[in-house]
Amino acid sequence: MFPGMDVSDLLVVPTCQKTKMDLVKTGEMVDEEKDFCLERFLLFAKRVTDKLASRGHWADYIDPCSGLSMVNKCSQQVYGEVDALVTLLNYQVTNSGCCKVVLHPKWGSAVYPASVFAKAPREVFVEVVAEAEAEIRAEDPAAA
Repeated sequence: MFPGMDVSDLLVVPTCQKTKMDLVKTGEMVDEEKDFCLERFLLFAKRVTDKLASRGHWADYIDPCSGLSMVNKCSQQVYGEVDALVTLLNYQVTNSGCCKVVLHPKWGSAVYPASVFAKAPREVFVEVVAEAEAEIRAEDPAAA
């Protein structure tokens, strides 16, 4: 995915947002829920990757809609969020039209997956995530 990078210590961090509705369904309400989850993830991921970069660590995140990296745009390789959860966490999938939908073990298909990548010590990553979450909650208490 990232040409020439040593990925032996790469953190691959899949995230899952619980959605208000089953994403196998279609319609305007489902589209609005997906858009809401996308915006929330992009805000979170940008904060995390910016904080990691400011501390000298490489980081990136995937646009769940296109599957393309958002920070390091040197590659047009597509990263499949659903395939990643199947491969990394052994999640099951179902089909919805021409799309695969991941089945979360507790939430079923009421889940929105997205991923962050980093080359940083785990402790630093966890610290940065906590900082980003606290900032987002401080700006918008309803974001919890």
